[in-house]
Amino acid sequence: MIGLVDCNNFYVSCERAFQPRLEGVPVGVMSNNDGCVIARSNELKSLGVAMGTPVFELRPLLRQRRIELLSSNYELYGDMSSRVQQVLEEFSAGVEPYSIDEMFVRFDGFTPEQMHDHAQELFTKVRRFTHIPVSVGIAPTRTLALSVETQT
Repeated sequence: MIGLVDCNNFYVSCERAFQPRLEGVPVGVMSNNDGCVIARSNELKSLGVAMGTPVFELRPLLRQRRIELLSSNYELYGDMSSRVQQVLEEFSAGVEPYSIDEMFVRFDGFTPEQMHDHAQELFTKVRRFTHIPVSVGIAPTRTLALSVETQT
């Protein structure tokens, strides 16, 4: 079986790992030139801010709500992706990055119940050692793992 581990709201989660004051706050990460929003926290999504929203359109919302907009920090995101991968490699020799915030993990030799327990342990350790929340979809193939409803 193959698991696709997806880091939830990855850029925002990376920022929150080093700035705990951002927990529970609507947070957006902006593009290279700080022109538009490229990553959103769940709190910002709930305010109706869409991916790619130009920052100038958020000015009225910035005055009404406590919203944090951060410049993107790709060095941080790359480092945190490597840290997540290192934790996953403790669980499986078969870890294959798919993107900066998604990795395939082999779940060989487990019964369905053991797989669930293994996934729960994986969630806990990744969160404990990186402060990044993850979800995982488990299926017989990579393609199906990509489309499976994720479990957190």
